[in-house]
Amino acid sequence: MLYSRSAEYAIRAFVHLARNSEGKYVMARTIAERERIPAHFLAKILQDLTRKGLLWSNKGPSGGFALRLPADRIKLLDLVEALDGKALAESAGQVPWILDSWKALHSRIMDYLGKNTIADVARALEETRAVPEKAKRAKRSGRKS
Repeated sequence: MLYSRSAEYAIRAFVHLARNSEGKYVMARTIAERERIPAHFLAKILQDLTRKGLLWSNKGPSGGFALRLPADRIKLLDLVEALDGKALAESAGQVPWILDSWKALHSRIMDYLGKNTIADVARALEETRAVPEKAKRAKRSGRKS
């Protein structure tokens, strides 16, 4: 795996926050349920990212977590580095036995993480989910004609 499970869960949680709760606080357990992430693990990840300045947190019944920055300003690489460290970006170049093909792949993935934001992923997810909905509507309207 190129980055940790923690980074994967963080990306999924941030996309959830961007898509479903612009400016609103969402409880970690709500995100965990909807994204099928272990709640205790996600809560620790979100607390860590709050300490690192990427999230707001608020306690109480209307509390939870919210993005500190707009989703289009949070790069995927920001989350990966916050949780896995900056060494990830440099790791492929420092290990002599890694195959050149792996170095090229690592470089492309790091480029992708550095160029794409949480908003980009949220938008892509919406587009992916919209395709089956359009097909269902077209199928229904075809039956009625």
